Amino acid sequence: MSNSQRSSFISSLSRRSLLKAGAAAAVLGGSGGLVSRAFAAGYPERNIDVIVPTREGGGADRNLRAFTAVWKKYLDTNFEPGFFPGASGRVGYEVYMGKYEPDCYSLIFGNMGPEVLNWVVKEPSFNIDDYIYWGRVDTDPGCLFVGAESKLQTLDDVIAEGKKRKLNVGTSRLAHPASIGMLALAEHTGIEVTLIPLSGGKKTVAGAVTGEVDFSVLTSGTVAAAGDAVKTLLVFNDKNVLGEALDNAPTMNEVYGTNLPPMLSSRAFGIHKAAADKYPDRFEMLQSTFRKVFADPEYKASVLQAKGHWEYVNYGGVEECGKFKQAMLDLGAKYKSYLTGS
Repeated sequence: MSNSQRSSFISSLSRRSLLKAGAAAAVLGGSGGLVSRAFAAGYPERNIDVIVPTREGGGADRNLRAFTAVWKKYLDTNFEPGFFPGASGRVGYEVYMGKYEPDCYSLIFGNMGPEVLNWVVKEPSFNIDDYIYWGRVDTDPGCLFVGAESKLQTLDDVIAEGKKRKLNVGTSRLAHPASIGMLALAEHTGIEVTLIPLSGGKKTVAGAVTGEVDFSVLTSGTVAAAGDAVKTLLVFNDKNVLGEALDNAPTMNEVYGTNLPPMLSSRAFGIHKAAADKYPDRFEMLQSTFRKVFADPEYKASVLQAKGHWEYVNYGGVEECGKFKQAMLDLGAKYKSYLTGS
């Protein structure tokens, strides 16, 4: 090959191909112990599918796009989301676990709070230990809110009305941390409520605004995004970290002196456990590039552009996600009778 032909050939290679070729050459010149690293150096060779068990355009979609917009430059590939809503997230997980190969080329982006609680209400068709959450991007506490035109404008109004009659309370999913917060409040104050699942954050906000329900409970990030259309009365967390964006509402523990743990939703990436076990180098590449996103100023800009709340961004790895998953299983077991109506 002449020098001019060689130059033409090299210029036709993609940047990714050059990087991978260089990495592979470096490994081949080293010890045999680096063979597995050469394998990971060729990863990823194609786009990565991300299964989202909720509707396109919702909170998970916004979180996913804000994160992957930055992550893709570290992993040098694109992410292809697929949305599979239905049955409180169950459909998306069934699709991921049943139809995607465990090869680190597919991930699930779920909400660990309600979706793990869902397994308590009804076991899935797969073993819940056959997938692991490993990349948490946020923690978003639940809250209680009313429509701006509601006659219930204070927490005292809610409690007083609840002692006269059973109140209808909107929630995005029955098995949801915010639902448990509501049930704990009802138990503590002696009011009666009926939880009405309204299927998604937008419909839950609309239910409170239109008066379809007396009020609603939901993740506070979505409620804050609704602006003046709603008024937040109570937060199920240790602290109202969004302050004015949630109408400076107090926490349940501040008002009643209770010891309710934070009722958090938490979006996180998950993966087949078999994929992490079979391809540890690929999995490590996913994790190492994932961590870099949090320190990148472009990520904060991406979150704010998506109308997210930087205060809720919260890195977590395998250990943190595992603890969260177990806490949700324990919480669900405690309140199972309320969530199932049994």
